[in-house]
Amino acid sequence: MTSYIIRRLITFVPLLLAITFVAFMVFQLAPGNYFDTLRMNPQISEETISQYESRYHLDKSPIVQYGYWLRNLLRLDLGYSFATMSPVTEVIKKRLFNTFILSLSAMLFTWLIAIPLGIFCAVHQNRVSDRFFSALSFVGLSIPNFFFALVLLYLASLTGLLPLGGMRATDYESLSALGRAWDLLRHLLIPTIVIGTSSLAGLQRIMRGNMLEVLRAQYITTARAKGLPEHRVIYIHALRNAVNPIITVFGYSLSGLLSGAALTEIITGWPGLGSVMLQAVRSQDLFLVMGSMLMGGVLLMGGNLVADILLAWSDPRIQY
Repeated sequence: MTSYIIRRLITFVPLLLAITFVAFMVFQLAPGNYFDTLRMNPQISEETISQYESRYHLDKSPIVQYGYWLRNLLRLDLGYSFATMSPVTEVIKKRLFNTFILSLSAMLFTWLIAIPLGIFCAVHQNRVSDRFFSALSFVGLSIPNFFFALVLLYLASLTGLLPLGGMRATDYESLSALGRAWDLLRHLLIPTIVIGTSSLAGLQRIMRGNMLEVLRAQYITTARAKGLPEHRVIYIHALRNAVNPIITVFGYSLSGLLSGAALTEIITGWPGLGSVMLQAVRSQDLFLVMGSMLMGGVLLMGGNLVADILLAWSDPRIQY
């Protein structure tokens, strides 16, 4: 396992180079750049724009620009965000914690509910409870996130039980430590439910299907014929085999841990990275987009590696 992990870590370098190179070249295919919008401003001279392009090597070919970007990356410099007028690292630092909190909350909400619910539906197949939760999962899969967010915000405005947006209340600084935690939890509730609902519905369906397939296996029939308690058959023998595909899904879900959900963040007023990255793409803010792509690539490969390690730990038959 140790040698396998080392080999995988070594392959991260060429994979990251490939991901960033393709992203950089594809981004360059879009007509124009950020400075085209500045040229429409009569207060900004052409000389100033030319100085910026020369300073950040944007007046050169895309291949040369990518080379300069790689050189700066080796110095841990992700470049300069023109839209926010600050270094990319500073932009990410300001929003990183906010997005991490929201994504982690949505992930916990999804996985802590979907796995037990999928097991419950599989054990009670075709009963009223199974049909009810199955219908509910189809609703969760079909409802658009932005519409669901608007519905929850409307209900919150009618009841006054939850805040209508943002991350903190206006009197947050004057609250006690417990009060701050409670205030953050109240602001987290709506975006967490919105982001987690569709993932929860899909994951619950996957878990249910895996459990149904395993419960029909011959070794499960043998275990029941031996007189083992039903809870031991389900949670010891069946679950360990049914959970393997879920671990793979978990690895892929880690890649979205810091990407956030741009539309949900915008609607609920959550100050995360998702809305910033959406703004960066729309304004063609090259270096901020590349910083986001680099972060997503690292998390995707890291998530797959974590999934492989967890699979080997969960199933002794798997060897690398």
